[in-house]
Amino acid sequence: MPVDEALARLLALADATPVIESESVVIAACEGRVLANNLVSTLDLPPWPNSAMDGYALDCADWTGEPLPVSQRIFAGQAPAPLVAGTCARIFTGAPVPAGANCVEMQENVQVQADGRIVFTELLQAGQNIRPQGQETTVGETVLTAGTRLGPIEQGLAASLGCATLEVVRRVKVAVLSTGDELVEPGQPLGPGQIYNSNRVLLCSWLTRLGCEVVDAGILPDDLPATRQRLTELGAVDLILSTGGVSVGEADFLGIALREEGELALWKLAIKPGKPLTCGYFRGVPVIGLPGNPASTLVTFALLARPYLLRRQGVQAVEALKFQVPAGFVWAKPGNRREYLRGRLEQGRAVIYKNQSSGVLRSAAWAEGLVEVLEDRTLSEGDWVGFIPLSEVLG
Repeated sequence: MPVDEALARLLALADATPVIESESVVIAACEGRVLANNLVSTLDLPPWPNSAMDGYALDCADWTGEPLPVSQRIFAGQAPAPLVAGTCARIFTGAPVPAGANCVEMQENVQVQADGRIVFTELLQAGQNIRPQGQETTVGETVLTAGTRLGPIEQGLAASLGCATLEVVRRVKVAVLSTGDELVEPGQPLGPGQIYNSNRVLLCSWLTRLGCEVVDAGILPDDLPATRQRLTELGAVDLILSTGGVSVGEADFLGIALREEGELALWKLAIKPGKPLTCGYFRGVPVIGLPGNPASTLVTFALLARPYLLRRQGVQAVEALKFQVPAGFVWAKPGNRREYLRGRLEQGRAVIYKNQSSGVLRSAAWAEGLVEVLEDRTLSEGDWVGFIPLSEVLG
């Protein structure tokens, strides 16, 4: 199955089971949360015309070039008096422009005479250096749409409108588990044929960054009754996310449990690393099974599971930012799967880690992004390739 088709199918499943419950959260705690309702402005911003500069406010239409006396000083946070005809007002950045003034000249372009009158040395125009009322937003205007993922900029914008709290989609609850007797928790001694479980640590941390509520479901042993029991104990979650793959083998107890208690689809994807992917349900709870090799887990979560989780919360623009860069390497052998190589940018070109094995997580720690090589394609140095920054998908 092509990667694009797999993503479309997952997003369709997400659209069919959206998380619709919301909660009111103080604005300072909304980082990474998803806006549940449109944020509509209840005021003009700015609420009144204000000065964009430290300088002098005047009515340039009635000014004939003579020096003007200063009739008042206006600081930000003060309500000015109307401008006296034939005068100017000393004004500071952000202060309201007094009625009767239609121009602000910056202080660098004036001369102050010994008698305190102001000489304007440059051509003046009505409206210059004045921020008009409602320049940024007006009453009733939609400023942020539902489904917007909130970051520092969006939080600051909401604060500028006076919002102390925001209505956000509740956190998606994800249970993360790993399968296999070969897995051992870090810190425990390794037995023959065993390896440390890195995938669950990676995913739990990543899901927390995405604003999910994480249930660490541990390691599933290769035992059918224990598998059934663990899945039953998970309770009401929005997604069961497993690593290790689900196959049709007789020792694949997670797959057996899913077939007995729900439904299961096994997808072979045209992606490398990460060919096998599981999609199904356990007692009505969606299940996504990622491949077990660490680099495969990383790539499939970044490109498929992450967009699915964001879409469940109502985010529409879920595909990762990708831009084109010249390749700094040669790719001589075309493949029938779309490949995502761990790479970084050096002198404006994409270079790749020397070992692209799906079992090498160190390649991702070295990398700055994923270099996309399309199906059935060879590359020479300088050919254009897609580059997806890891900072884009990890945040």
